[in-house]
Amino acid sequence: MVRGIEGNEMSTPRASQKKQPASASRSAKNQKSILGFFQKQSTNSPTPTLSDTAAATESSTPKITKSAPKNSAPAFSPQPSSDPVQPSSPIRQERVVSLGKNKENEVAGVALSSPSRKARKAVNYAESDEENDDVFRPIDNDARNGRTAKRRRLVVDDDSDDEFELDEATQQALIEDDMEDFIAPDDSEDDPVSHKRKRQQPSKPSAGVKLPSSPPVPVKIDDTDGDLDLVTGGSSTAQQWTYDPANPTPLRPRSTVQTPKNDVKKGKAKPSHTEPEKRHLWLTNILDADRRPPTHPDYDPKTLYIPPNAWSNFSAFEKQYWEIKHKFWDAIVFFKKGKFYELYEKDAIIGHQLFDLKLTDRVNMCMVGVPEASLELWANQFVAKGHRVARVDQMESALAKEMRERGDKKPTKTKKEDKVIRRELAAVLTLGTLVDTGMLTDDMSKFCMAIKETDRDNLPAFGIAFVDTSTAQFHLCEFTDDIDMTKFETLIAQMRPQELLIEKSCFSAKALRILKNNTSPSTLWNFLKPGKEFWSAETTMQEIQVAEYFESAKEGDTESWPPVLREARGHSLTMSAFGALLQYLRTLKIERELVTLSNFAWYDPIRKATSLVLDGQTLINLEIFANNFDGSTEGTLFSILNRCVTPFGKRLLKQWVCHPLADAKKINARLDAVDALNSNPDVTDGFTSSLGKLPDLERLISRIHAKRCKAQDFLKVLEGFEQIEYTVELLEQFSQGDSIIEQLVSSMPNLSSALQGWKTAFDRDVVKSDGILVPAPGIEEDFDTSQQHISNCEANLNRLLKQVRTDLNCQTICYNNIGKEIYQLEVPKKVKVPNTWDQMSSTAKVTRYYTPELRKLVRALQEAQETHGQIVRDVAIRFYTRFDEQYNTWLAAIKVIAQLDCLISLAKASASLGEPSSRPIFSEGKRTVLEFEELRHPCMLNSVKDFIPNNIKLGGDAASINLLTGANAAGKSTILRMTCIAVIMAQVGCYLPCTSATLTPVDRIMSRLGANDNIFASQSTFFVELSETQKILAEATPRSLVILDELGRGTSSYDGVAVAQAVLHDISTRIGCIGFFATHYRSLAKEFEMHPEVANKRMRIHVDDTSRSITFLYKLEDGVAEGSFGMHCAAMCGIPSKVIENAEIAAKEWEHTSRLGERMEKKKEEGAVYIPLGMQSDIAWALRDGIKEVGDGALDILRTALAAL
Repeated sequence: MVRGIEGNEMSTPRASQKKQPASASRSAKNQKSILGFFQKQSTNSPTPTLSDTAAATESSTPKITKSAPKNSAPAFSPQPSSDPVQPSSPIRQERVVSLGKNKENEVAGVALSSPSRKARKAVNYAESDEENDDVFRPIDNDARNGRTAKRRRLVVDDDSDDEFELDEATQQALIEDDMEDFIAPDDSEDDPVSHKRKRQQPSKPSAGVKLPSSPPVPVKIDDTDGDLDLVTGGSSTAQQWTYDPANPTPLRPRSTVQTPKNDVKKGKAKPSHTEPEKRHLWLTNILDADRRPPTHPDYDPKTLYIPPNAWSNFSAFEKQYWEIKHKFWDAIVFFKKGKFYELYEKDAIIGHQLFDLKLTDRVNMCMVGVPEASLELWANQFVAKGHRVARVDQMESALAKEMRERGDKKPTKTKKEDKVIRRELAAVLTLGTLVDTGMLTDDMSKFCMAIKETDRDNLPAFGIAFVDTSTAQFHLCEFTDDIDMTKFETLIAQMRPQELLIEKSCFSAKALRILKNNTSPSTLWNFLKPGKEFWSAETTMQEIQVAEYFESAKEGDTESWPPVLREARGHSLTMSAFGALLQYLRTLKIERELVTLSNFAWYDPIRKATSLVLDGQTLINLEIFANNFDGSTEGTLFSILNRCVTPFGKRLLKQWVCHPLADAKKINARLDAVDALNSNPDVTDGFTSSLGKLPDLERLISRIHAKRCKAQDFLKVLEGFEQIEYTVELLEQFSQGDSIIEQLVSSMPNLSSALQGWKTAFDRDVVKSDGILVPAPGIEEDFDTSQQHISNCEANLNRLLKQVRTDLNCQTICYNNIGKEIYQLEVPKKVKVPNTWDQMSSTAKVTRYYTPELRKLVRALQEAQETHGQIVRDVAIRFYTRFDEQYNTWLAAIKVIAQLDCLISLAKASASLGEPSSRPIFSEGKRTVLEFEELRHPCMLNSVKDFIPNNIKLGGDAASINLLTGANAAGKSTILRMTCIAVIMAQVGCYLPCTSATLTPVDRIMSRLGANDNIFASQSTFFVELSETQKILAEATPRSLVILDELGRGTSSYDGVAVAQAVLHDISTRIGCIGFFATHYRSLAKEFEMHPEVANKRMRIHVDDTSRSITFLYKLEDGVAEGSFGMHCAAMCGIPSKVIENAEIAAKEWEHTSRLGERMEKKKEEGAVYIPLGMQSDIAWALRDGIKEVGDGALDILRTALAAL
């Protein structure tokens, strides 16, 4: 363990003390820990003989294993003392004081027979100055005659069983900072105690002096902390059992010397060894701020009720902590203390249980601590576990606190709260609202979404507001959905929010099911109280006006609002959802920095007019963004297309994939850009190499607006835009004609003028080395004045040094900085110094001093540096404000680069498809067409080297629907998914892995794949199948691509065949869309044999009936499969042959669906004509409702089918 020892305070120079004897120096060198410090002088040491005294002189740190001196009396094995040794703690530092000398044993010139007893002082919990403790306060002058004050050291004890196992970052923090910041108690109502310590050192006894043998009078010490009542006496347990030939009667220890064991057990237990409920009774039965128990339906887990009488019993530090914690009871509160962030009570226990952080104590609370440098690491780990993290920062240093108090004109009585450094809640971190780039784990957006649901004409209506807090981009939408909530499900599947805000008791079970099915297990759910936390539209508008997020010349004027937000005033559901989001962000202390950017946009999850619609179920079924195996992006379409080099380019590409283009002209423009880029690889490579290491500028300019940006990040932003300026100049040379690249380059804002003033605004080398913004001379007057003041202080110190060297006639005198004790005069031992100088420390060759004048000069320098530090922070904020004035310019440049990055990504993806690959050709004919020759699955190009390509032909001069039959595992589902993926790629603007591709832009892809149920919504597999099928029948158009896989398998064969037959007839006759219908019902092939819009297809296989084995050839061909060959698949899966044989017998006797086709064939042989049920239904419909009701398209198909009969 690393032990923090007092004595390294920067601002507490200590007066000199007399040099220690050599024995004492060796003793100090042998000291290994705080525990060893207390063991050096036992409180129950025996009255030594002369030989014992010599041994004490040899080493003042007795150890059992050390050999006795040769002239010592015969030693007997002593019994170990029954007095327990208080273990050291990194939190509670034990201090000792001398309680006086034993006059019986005091002999002139001889060391005391027993070292003076030490006991802990009463601990003062008034917060120390932490960084500048005991500023230049000298110790008493007579103390200069004592031993030299030794600086306490950090000792690493590998065998220590202490509370913290600290890493390198922690050790570095301990070395840089005063350990009082970490281990000293924070505050108390007691008066401050002196930090001086005296310890009587034994000196070498004079020869011939006989020491008294009687033990000293024991004294009982009252431990003010109540941890342990120490009763010490003059003789130790070992002395009690020493044999004396002159006095055979054994010594009888005085009654006051012995400490009963039960007294030790009654001592106050450490907080880390007890539960918080035992120390705070109000934690036994937890209530929220309104005194409601957790079982109450309106219980608020974010708050905690603390009774009034408990507040009066808190120390100042405890009160400061609980004032914040009781408002964030469900959050992990990181409390800044010096160079550490500490967790207390429940949070400390959670940290100990989750991450094995070592538990210890502070004041009356258990605690764990992490170094300031590791905050992001530990906060990220807590956030990843689903916890909210509140960060409480120190708003001033100890020196600034002292300067502030000195500057107060009115002398008022110091309150208990004023003893501690001012701290405030800085931010609250959650998984869906992270803003700092160091805590964001990937480049993709994480959304926090508020949802307002209501009923509108018996249909669900939604108002939704969501934000990417890392870029401050807000999206608003409001819509009335269908009964299946298609739009809502699509929106959730596209955004996959990381955090949800839902109005409590006002949300339907169906919407909850959609949220649970389309969000990850780590998603945070927040149920807000209607009205109080989930604001109404009226409350939201009032709050926006009162908070004055947007500058306005007139009070209450909404013209300054962003246009989208002004328009949203007429949408009550949207404004209510935005109100909930605004209120939640306000509790996290980040709402102002996000809203004031005015970055609002409307969002339409289904852009029917401009894009290919991919609903939520299709995104899941086709594995566009996440695979169904482990939820990762491996093997997904997005992973194939994503070759972007900038983070904001990746986020834009995801939107392109969510909303592929539906306009052939725009698609061809993208493809033209892809061709141009691939024909000039130098441009692509130059763009990649130039912008490949670009930081996430979109997120960083948001941080600059919030004035929460590091100086190094600010420099990265400026250098990033300078790199963009250089790259755009290269693209200007490349772009020709009226291409999309030329349009993007010409729309790039003029960065040269925007960056001109920043080239010499500050010293960039200082930013890289020291992390601070130092403005160039003449730019910031107050900075120059403050810097000059510091230079004057340093000049005064140098002048004093020269004077001292002259006065003492020694040119080797110099300044030395020891920790925070800076500018100590280091003087050689041989040089005599004035009596007014205070000795601070010494070595074998030099002694370090402070003079009265030096104290004043150092103090002036420190105050100047403290003031200068605040000016540096103010200058940085001014720089950020000046940069943020051109936010729209920076954002426009980022959007242009993002689009260029997406185009280059599509070019790279197209070039990586291998051979053959082709540019898709788009047809604008009246009849929808889809033709692919030798198409391979795009997502399997890297994983499957020998993928068997297939020809796909739907619509045009061929049938619109392919009725696909085949054996189990023959590749039917692969054909379906491969076709849909190819269409999406083509309409995004990418090449396809085939020899040729011709298609009409598709307006919607709809799918019904797989078999799954929804137990929690009481929906069976067949129910889910029919719900998805109903969406297809209601939403599909002649321009839609529909795929249905094994519809009807969730019910009996009779019902399944009937449903499948009816659905196939409807989509092929009434809707007229293109697509695949995969089934194992071979009777459907006979039923639709003469249908002009249905073509029978099958997957080619080779069957070996003898061994019941199947060779899958994965080739699509015309015809109807001979069967599903379920028994062969069963044999290949290892089902026992006896079971398979019995199944075959049962199938021959009872299987009926395949016999429907046999009956049709029999009627044909008898001369009869079999009219399919679908045709009979259409004829009956036309006769009943008239030909106009049937529709021209359905009537033409009916005529063609009848002619075929």
